[in-house]
Amino acid sequence: MTGQNGLSSSVVETIAGFTAGIASTLSLHPLDLVKTRLQVDRSSSSRLGSSLRIIRHIARNEGGIAAFYRGLGPNLVGNSTSWGLYFLCYGSFKDLFGRYRSREGSPLTSSDYFLASGAAGAVTSILTNPIWVIKTRMLSTGSKVPGAYASLSSGAKQIYQTEGIRGFYRGLVPALFGVSHGALQFMAYERLKIFRSSSMHHDHVERTDKAGLGRRLGNVDFFVISSLSKVFAGCATYPYQVVRSRLQTYEAHLLYRGATDAIVQIWSREGLAGFYKGLGPNLFRVLPSTWVTFLVYENMKLFLS
Repeated sequence: MTGQNGLSSSVVETIAGFTAGIASTLSLHPLDLVKTRLQVDRSSSSRLGSSLRIIRHIARNEGGIAAFYRGLGPNLVGNSTSWGLYFLCYGSFKDLFGRYRSREGSPLTSSDYFLASGAAGAVTSILTNPIWVIKTRMLSTGSKVPGAYASLSSGAKQIYQTEGIRGFYRGLVPALFGVSHGALQFMAYERLKIFRSSSMHHDHVERTDKAGLGRRLGNVDFFVISSLSKVFAGCATYPYQVVRSRLQTYEAHLLYRGATDAIVQIWSREGLAGFYKGLGPNLFRVLPSTWVTFLVYENMKLFLS
């Protein structure tokens, strides 16, 4: 399918997702750095105020404001590439399921959105995991720490020389488990969009266009819908992010034998709270990130279409 500007729907989805990834990363990278530091903290407790402690430490000991943008390169590449690939795959799977449903004369269901999002997330995770390994290691340490990666390319070179290809896929298992986060989020996002559109159509019948679809959703609608869907998915699946970050740190191969061992150690040493370290700054970060991502994505898609 092509839009009025001649671009296919796949190209529109990819450009919109790529742009959204760049915008959200540039806006909120420092919060991502603080969240990563909290996730890899192996101390026995998760105290209120840990975020402020880490912020003060970075500002005083790692180079001031510039230190909060360490790892921006791989984060920028990773987020833009991931969102571009994700929306491309997600749109393709939705189209596939849509054609199947159209033969039955029925609309897409919640399970269709869940499966389309899950499949897109799995493909994206496998293709971009090497970038996230380098990003996690750069964000979890200061640039002055011995052995710290200076850049995306130097990190890739060091991983290949010391750990081989396998090193690029550390944390992939919990990352694939984390596909459920995106699947839950997009399922909720799509259903809430449908619910909101239906309510608008019902309340504003006199404004219905020739196709009978009612007026378009606005930025406030996307703002609220994206927030609700993100909080729902985030609270349900956050622990996998902690496990993934632990497995992607520099010395993970010395500390953990795998995802199961990491889960056991976190539970025994830190309890349930250990699986939610960094949740505060994560929610503080992901909500603005979600707003930026979806507002840019939806508006860019509308512009390109």
